[in-house]
Amino acid sequence: MTIDPIYLDYNATTPCDPRVVEKMLPYFSEQYGNPANGLHIQGRKSARAVAEAREQISALLAAQPGEVFFTAGATESNNLAILGLARAARRTTRRRIVTTAVEHKAVLLPSKKLADDGFDIVVLPVNRNGKVDIEAARDVINTDTLLVSVQAANNELGTIQPVTEISLLAHEKGAYMHCDAAQAVGKIPVNVNDLGVDLLSVSAHKLYGPKGIGCLYVRGGTRTIALEPLAYGGGQENGLRSGTTNVPGAVGFGEACAIAQTELMDEMARLTALRDTLEMELLTVIDGLLINARQTDRLPNTSSLTFPGVDADALLLNMPELMSGTGSACTSGAVEPSHVLTAIGLSRAESSSTIRLSLGRFTYRHEIREVVALLFQTSATLSA
Repeated sequence: MTIDPIYLDYNATTPCDPRVVEKMLPYFSEQYGNPANGLHIQGRKSARAVAEAREQISALLAAQPGEVFFTAGATESNNLAILGLARAARRTTRRRIVTTAVEHKAVLLPSKKLADDGFDIVVLPVNRNGKVDIEAARDVINTDTLLVSVQAANNELGTIQPVTEISLLAHEKGAYMHCDAAQAVGKIPVNVNDLGVDLLSVSAHKLYGPKGIGCLYVRGGTRTIALEPLAYGGGQENGLRSGTTNVPGAVGFGEACAIAQTELMDEMARLTALRDTLEMELLTVIDGLLINARQTDRLPNTSSLTFPGVDADALLLNMPELMSGTGSACTSGAVEPSHVLTAIGLSRAESSSTIRLSLGRFTYRHEIREVVALLFQTSATLSA
């Protein structure tokens, strides 16, 4: 039986919602002005559109518009938060950066760069479900700590981290709190005030917006938290991120946030039901299947599945109908196990037998049945 391709890689990227594309289209060729130029109607229209988008994004985050600064995405936002804060504070005595073993490389690598500059980088362990050890955090966050950076949710496991509790620990010691929320915003409620964060990173393409745009939330704006820019130029975004504003991207980002704010709770319930059905049916038909992080709070759309004795690359290559990701990554030409799966205690062999299925807005119930059948048949063939 031939089936249409099924996309279950929504944690990698999402398709632009057609409503987002429709909202963006006029800003490519009809309303094309540079918002920095308020001397003509085109510039003013663009400036108003960007201001509206900033309001839509801030509303989803429960922030103020003046606390939202556009970037190219969460990778740039993470770098700006970590490197920008450290460089602005280089004359202070606070030289410790605390993060976790399961962060995205866009957090781990800037932190490693700061180690080269003399900062003390402490990497917190996680438990078997990928959750940060609070007591370990309590032990290492001290008065020498400048910044604590903990993700809202993990991209591979879906594990939701105790950001609020760690924020309290950071603030008790006078440290700043940063959160990479790229995987969480649009999937679960993210309220910067409830989390208690000072800095938070978002990517539009993770919530059905366009690629190439995101934002950094800065509590109180740049007058409250000093960040050194990564690039200098025209002084856009209050001097924090120079460069001509991506107006269509900002408009699309704003519309994606507005849609998420309206539909979030219903979509959470729908995806949770689909994911639970997927996992229960797979457990019924595949002996020895391991669902990673199943015993903790997870994103409603994410399943990390280990198929003992089955190579994940071979599994996916033999199912061209299914688009998803594996637990390994190619680094400098060598295939290495995922640092996330290693951190939760999986062996190299287990990591190489792990795939991630991430559902989304355009995933349907009939596709779940088809994916279960595909995984059962293909894994049985490969393990025979």
